[in-house]
Amino acid sequence: MRNPARILAVDDAPENLEILRARLQANGYEVVTAADGEEGLARARTGEPDLVLLDIMMPKLDGISVLKRLKEDAALRFVPVVLVTAKSDMRDVVAGLDAGADDYLVKPFDQSALIARVRSLLRIKSLHDLVLSQAAKLEEQAAALAEHNRSLEERVAAQVAELERIGRLRRFLPPQIAEIVSSTAEAGAMLNSHRREITVVCCDLRGFTALTESAEPEDVMTVLREYHQEVGELIFRYEGTLERFAGDGVMVIFNDPLPCADHAERGVRLALDMRTAMLRLGGQWKKRGNEIGFGVAVALGYATLGQIGFDRRLEYTAIGSVVSLAHRLCAAAQSGQVLISPRVFAAVEDSCEVAPIGELSLKGFHRPVAAYDVVSWRDAGPDAPPAGA
Repeated sequence: MRNPARILAVDDAPENLEILRARLQANGYEVVTAADGEEGLARARTGEPDLVLLDIMMPKLDGISVLKRLKEDAALRFVPVVLVTAKSDMRDVVAGLDAGADDYLVKPFDQSALIARVRSLLRIKSLHDLVLSQAAKLEEQAAALAEHNRSLEERVAAQVAELERIGRLRRFLPPQIAEIVSSTAEAGAMLNSHRREITVVCCDLRGFTALTESAEPEDVMTVLREYHQEVGELIFRYEGTLERFAGDGVMVIFNDPLPCADHAERGVRLALDMRTAMLRLGGQWKKRGNEIGFGVAVALGYATLGQIGFDRRLEYTAIGSVVSLAHRLCAAAQSGQVLISPRVFAAVEDSCEVAPIGELSLKGFHRPVAAYDVVSWRDAGPDAPPAGA
């Protein structure tokens, strides 16, 4: 409500309007007048009064009709209305109160009664305006909260969808690659072809080909599932990049796409843990009548890494002699052996016990390659986590 309050006085008697104007202005109120019902209704709609003093008996449009129209107007229905009447018009006062009037005055005016009624109704109007203002603020806050919640729900839904997408990617891609693919800002640079020193771990099963020829396909799939579960958990634990599952063959890369300073150590310790796990699993297979062994090899060297394939099917892989060396050493490893190349031996010789097995003639290599069988890791059990992990 404005200060000073604006009061609309509607009466067809000019002398009554002058009396109302004088008394109300003397008490600090702003006064607007109208000489008949139609003018009063028009002034109410344009002048936004805080209170209306409304004579009942008027030409053109009587006070009761004006009152009803005021109460039908959403912008004016809560403006207090005081009916002004003569003593002989009490039935009209009752009708007016039933129509929504808030109080009445009887002519001639008693100044104290007039001001008292005006002040009382203006206090009620002020409280009503305050309630409306608070309600409007609460409505705005509720709307803002609803918008915030909607936006939050959309962000959460988008994040959940992204997590689900990454989760699906992780089932088909190495987790490091899945993380990079999900971050488009980094994917292009990190997955482009590049050269880096890496450690490659290759392993496969001994006797698996014979198993596929003699066993039912369901039994073969069970063996593969158990085998992949065992080595897969270890690969994730040591944070290696699982390059692929190729039947019983598994290839793991360390130091790419995410670098790690101790990649040779991680590769050897992963191979040792794989051997321990597969000895246990091999015992279970033997009870089911399957004689299956396990061989693993680790090589260290430079390779070219990046995406291969075409736009509808891409893979991330490493190409170079170090990859071939790891595969050839793995093929040469007897069941239970962990063969490592000379460069790997040089990187970890102070940390593990090895048994030299001499030089091996490997397919694709013009000169024999020295190889070492890792017996155990020093100063740490086979289940210890990788250094720096």
